[in-house]
Amino acid sequence: MAEIIQRDGTWAFDGSTVRITPGLHRSVPLFRQTYGEIAVPLEAVSGVVLEPDRRRGRLRLRLREGADPLLQATGGRLPDAADPYRLAVDVDRTGIAEYVAEEIRRALLLDQVPKEPAKAYLLPGPPVPVSVRSSDGTVSFDGTRVRIDWADTSERVKRATGPRIIDLRDLVRVEWLPNLGHEDGSVRFVTRETVFSKLPPEKDPYALDLWGSVRRDLLTALVATAVTARLPHPSARTAADHHEDGAPGPRPAPAVPPAADHHDVLLRRLRELGELYRDGVLTDEEFARTKAVVLRGF
Repeated sequence: MAEIIQRDGTWAFDGSTVRITPGLHRSVPLFRQTYGEIAVPLEAVSGVVLEPDRRRGRLRLRLREGADPLLQATGGRLPDAADPYRLAVDVDRTGIAEYVAEEIRRALLLDQVPKEPAKAYLLPGPPVPVSVRSSDGTVSFDGTRVRIDWADTSERVKRATGPRIIDLRDLVRVEWLPNLGHEDGSVRFVTRETVFSKLPPEKDPYALDLWGSVRRDLLTALVATAVTARLPHPSARTAADHHEDGAPGPRPAPAVPPAADHHDVLLRRLRELGELYRDGVLTDEEFARTKAVVLRGF
């Protein structure tokens, strides 16, 4: 067993799994404490590096592309301090950190773990149900549906539409950007209906605008990751971009719902927009643009 214990957390490697446990010190970000312990199978690892520094070094675990739904959902945009695959190492523990890194490298070599992208998620992501309260509202996911309950401070266009409930089967992807304090973040749940939407996050009823507590808003990555883990893997979507004979070509059109359902959804969406426009929630420009998006989606 190769192990290093730091204020930032603990890394333990038993030859097949890197077990990462966040520290309990108040300096450890809320996101890492909430995400909890992560068991990374060796087959998900692409490498490990120790970045030395005069004051504190950093041990970084590199994962194979497509192996982890957290990295897929956040796109490498997590702040360094919140990154669970980064461990701050005291100078007097550099030797231990290098030993742990070398043990992982040796195991990768012996097991001949491939470097190419994974074809399926090798980590499970957060358990469900999961619920997070953000500056724009509360977002929850139970494994089959996403629900957004707007805050009192949300834009009127969102509050007027009521809670947003999205079935997992209707989702195409989740787009997540962190709230960095000087720049707002967002979480957008892209469905087949809204894939072409150009509405800004503060007015999009399928998106959360993250502008408040950076510490709290970062937790929305938990929901984004839990949803991403249950959507088709990126490799499956890439494969769909080719014909059966292997030649490149357009992705087959998604299954079209029955005409009656299709018509009912369209009428409902247009009715919602019309009510918002009459109530003065949407401007002329916003109404015209949103209506065009809905019609184009159908």
